[in-house]
Amino acid sequence: MVAGGYRKSIAFFIVFGACLVAIAVGLNIGWILLNWRESLLLFLGVLLFLVIITGMVLNTVFLVREIRRNEQHDNFINAVTHELKTPVASIRLYLETLQRHDLDEARRREFYAIMLGDSDRLLQTIEQVLRAGKSKSFLHKGQVTSVDMRLLVSDCVALTRLRYNLKPAQVRFQDEFPQDAPVTVRGDAEELRSAVMNLLENAVKYSGDSINVELRLRPLDAGMLAVQVMDQGIGLAPAELKRVFKRFYRVPGTLGARVKGTGLGLFIVKAVARRHGGRAWAASPGVGHGSRFTIELPLS
Repeated sequence: MVAGGYRKSIAFFIVFGACLVAIAVGLNIGWILLNWRESLLLFLGVLLFLVIITGMVLNTVFLVREIRRNEQHDNFINAVTHELKTPVASIRLYLETLQRHDLDEARRREFYAIMLGDSDRLLQTIEQVLRAGKSKSFLHKGQVTSVDMRLLVSDCVALTRLRYNLKPAQVRFQDEFPQDAPVTVRGDAEELRSAVMNLLENAVKYSGDSINVELRLRPLDAGMLAVQVMDQGIGLAPAELKRVFKRFYRVPGTLGARVKGTGLGLFIVKAVARRHGGRAWAASPGVGHGSRFTIELPLS
């Protein structure tokens, strides 16, 4: 079912529920006016009326939520299909070209580099889906190590610059800890790396043509640290600040619709932060004024 069909279904159930509530209210008021002398019947009637109204409202709410969940699920399937199909088709095209034509060494190396980039994109999509599938599981004891967050964050910044061919001024790293202070967290290094990379990639993707991203590693009170990623991109409306962390959710709007992705990145960020005893949240001055995403973690 297309998006328009979902909207029509939602509108139908809302109107249908409102009509049922209006009919129930009219019948109950009429019944009360006709039987106001019978106090016991009046009490039972009011009680039954409240039960019916509550049931109708809950039924409508659950139906609307289920329709929206199905819509998000379909959007996720379409996005994942596209994210898997595009690099596979690209790799196949370059392999066929290499097979049919005798190319010089420089051209062959260029094709190899493109295919490696497509395979990395393919692997990243698969890893995101797998991480989202086990988002509610607990950390295994064998995965917990002492993670140097200063080194991890620095590597993520360098990888983001390399992956998107960006200058150091476009993706900056600011370490606000004292230079000789250890910045370590007990946890899974790969999960923490995935969370930081998701924040950086989201900031780059939603920045539009002018990329200006800064990552800050900050000490907080009560033995906590913060990894903050700030951009000057499309920003978020107040109602979107919590929704963006939901599974399959994609930011609406022209640029948001053009950005490729599965809608799992920020969901993974929040899940990883929780499993490491921390939390994640977003802040924004408003649409068009950039965003700030924060992961708060306990220092070891």
